[in-house]
Amino acid sequence: MAKNIYETLLILDSNKYAQDPSGVAGALSDMVETIEGTVLASRVWMEQKLAYPIQRQQKGTYWLLYFEADGKRLVELNRAFQLHEGILRTMTLRLDPRLVEPMLANARGEYTPSSDGDEGGDGAAPEGAQEDVEANTEASTV
Repeated sequence: MAKNIYETLLILDSNKYAQDPSGVAGALSDMVETIEGTVLASRVWMEQKLAYPIQRQQKGTYWLLYFEADGKRLVELNRAFQLHEGILRTMTLRLDPRLVEPMLANARGEYTPSSDGDEGGDGAAPEGAQEDVEANTEASTV
């Protein structure tokens, strides 16, 4: 069977996540493994106030989960997400094969070269860029 790569954004109950962060992460991995999937990356994205209350919660922890699985088994996974008491909302998307590597590298915190061919990766401006900025600053202050 052909397996696809999926990205799931989950909104977790912040209180339950704060009580047992590793337990929630383990439960998400277990749910994916139950449908014979493979977790590729799993991490906290952010915590913030919700736009509107969900199950009387004002704040949520956003979690990104990347996994490989058979698309026919997603119904089971979504049902497991709905039944888990620590999950408020979910959204699952199939990733385009061209985007898989950059998205996974970003989720893992790895460097990916930009499309303009800059292989430096140190975040520094290209040679001559600082002089151009200084010249433009001097010209605008005159």
